[in-house]
Amino acid sequence: MTFPVLKGSAYTLVHTPDILVHEGKLQEEEMRNNPDSDYLKAIPDHLRSFEDVVGYGPNQAYIGNIHPRDLKDIEQPWYEHPIENASTEGKFGSILDEESFYGCMKAVDMFDLVVLESAYQEKVAKKLNGDPVIGKYWVTLDKLTENPASVDDIQKLIDEKDAKPLYLDDKLVGCVKRAHEFDAALTSDVMFENLVSKASAAYGLAELFSKNDIEPKDVDYLIECSEEGCGDMFQRGGGNYAKAIGEICGCVNATGSDTRSFCAGPSHSMVEAAALVQAGVYSNVVVLAGGSSAKLGMNGKDHVKKDQPLIEDCLGTFAIHVAENDGKSPVIRTDIVGKHKIGSGAAPQAIMQAIVSDPLEKVGMTIKDVDVFSAEMQNPEITVPAGAGDIPTANYKMIAALGIMKKVFDRTQLNQVVEDIGMPGFVPTQGHIPSGVPFLGHAKEMIENGDIHRTMIIGKGSLFLGRLTNLFDGISFIVEANDGKTEDETVDKDTIRQMIAESMKQFAASLK
Repeated sequence: MTFPVLKGSAYTLVHTPDILVHEGKLQEEEMRNNPDSDYLKAIPDHLRSFEDVVGYGPNQAYIGNIHPRDLKDIEQPWYEHPIENASTEGKFGSILDEESFYGCMKAVDMFDLVVLESAYQEKVAKKLNGDPVIGKYWVTLDKLTENPASVDDIQKLIDEKDAKPLYLDDKLVGCVKRAHEFDAALTSDVMFENLVSKASAAYGLAELFSKNDIEPKDVDYLIECSEEGCGDMFQRGGGNYAKAIGEICGCVNATGSDTRSFCAGPSHSMVEAAALVQAGVYSNVVVLAGGSSAKLGMNGKDHVKKDQPLIEDCLGTFAIHVAENDGKSPVIRTDIVGKHKIGSGAAPQAIMQAIVSDPLEKVGMTIKDVDVFSAEMQNPEITVPAGAGDIPTANYKMIAALGIMKKVFDRTQLNQVVEDIGMPGFVPTQGHIPSGVPFLGHAKEMIENGDIHRTMIIGKGSLFLGRLTNLFDGISFIVEANDGKTEDETVDKDTIRQMIAESMKQFAASLK
């Protein structure tokens, strides 16, 4: 059996402090219900500068300038020990500023919902036209020449038409209008979130083309796997983000669809992409996702209480290219896919058994045969102050404990196994973004350099958040070194033709 390959990936962060303040759901609810709260008053003193964000170790790991394991060599808290001379550009992607991002939202807006102040719009249009990624890979920036407005006009839309304001350094520079007067799925709130997700994903897709050897016209299929849902009141999650994003980046030969499963969505999408390529349906599939404005500052109250910065201030995006076997890129083992079945149960041991141990045992492997695992890679400096603990480490301890229970490891090896198979969390808490796939860029590099042979990517999701089921979700897949074989050599083509011909003869004979 010949497997599809992990051909390339891209990872982008967008620093959005003003969106955090005004559109992050925690802050928005606080403004509505408790506008004089101490938390809201404390926010300005806890926001990070763009320079702080660029120098932050986990962010540098996300875009590929350092390995996640290099974070162990940086004194904690990481936000107090920035990396010197850090760059906005990385091997896998970049860090974008908020000023540019509002221009991105305007550029991808097909229905004239984003209104920008005229002087700002002119400035950001020049900036984006000169951007090496957007300027080359986005089909058009014509929207940035259309419908500029005065601050007074924008304020009127906010006051009279329920538009959502866009602030830059707390100064009003634009707004997002509602798309319908009474459709609850097309309010300015929803359209704001959807345009944020679309714009950030479109930038991430352009980064994929910029950082890897693939042309937009060569993409056959796009799978979008964020946690947002676009539609109208008759089909609230009808979609299709995938095609809307592909349109921006010139994927003229592609179609696509959206996959949703909360945080597990990206791993489901990777399995779907691999299956489509292996089946020969499509040759080049891209899995991608934009960021979530709702989750910005999600744990902000706990961070302020601990007197630390509001480090949930970045949108995360990614784009991953899955292609036919080229004989060198790491393969995605479609025969080793773990799944949390409906009947698996929600106990931690049952979950790990279903998505880690069961698929390995099916092919005669054990946990010991996987060099590195990547599960929920949330940055612990976000989750620990909020009381959720160090989530990646907790996952690695459960995997190691399962290995001990299976007698793969000795009890005395627990701490060493956790060290060997894991790495620090380095990903912003954007729900679907941390769930396994951010390691794929590093994994591809490590496999091709011979540092590791095999990794398991794990996605887990909380389906009960949708209030339709109490079920949990989980899915895993394996990526490993390519053996150089690009065709299935177990049965040669002449033998297959001969078998088909013989079967046809037998079938014809049976009809007589």
